[in-house]
Amino acid sequence: MKTTNWGMAVVLLAALSGGFSAPAASADWDLKDVEGQSHRLAAYKGRWVVLNFWATWCVPCIQEIPEIAAWSRTHPGVVVLGVAIDAEDVAKTKRFAAKAGHDYPLVISDDAVEAQLGSVRALPTTRIFDPTGKVVYDKPGRVDAKLLDSVIKPPAARPTPTALSTP
Repeated sequence: MKTTNWGMAVVLLAALSGGFSAPAASADWDLKDVEGQSHRLAAYKGRWVVLNFWATWCVPCIQEIPEIAAWSRTHPGVVVLGVAIDAEDVAKTKRFAAKAGHDYPLVISDDAVEAQLGSVRALPTTRIFDPTGKVVYDKPGRVDAKLLDSVIKPPAARPTPTALSTP
């Protein structure tokens, strides 16, 4: 895992300068993960969706992957997808992801993926869609379970018929 000072400086500068703007993501996207599975936003209507953009050279990205994976395992109703921007060597990126604990679906970004999702200006970046498909969180910086829990709200409990009846 080699990190360059230049790469870190670019990531930090973009994040600290406020140089991030909401990407021009399409209203619906259709992505293929490295296993060939299709992931469409429209197919996940009614569910929360988390997209986490990362790269093998990004230290904060690598640090957050195990926590996102653990959180994902405890929230099976939430769709979590990793989007790696390392498109040069897919096999290497897959091996790296597995070693880092990335056990949720992995999409390798390329021009077609970027055309659908828009670009990110800093890494890591996490984008969260509510159950209606609306982007409710789209920011650079490391995320953790506490942040994910604060953004992703469980559906409101519906009152049971007995709770509505009066004695």
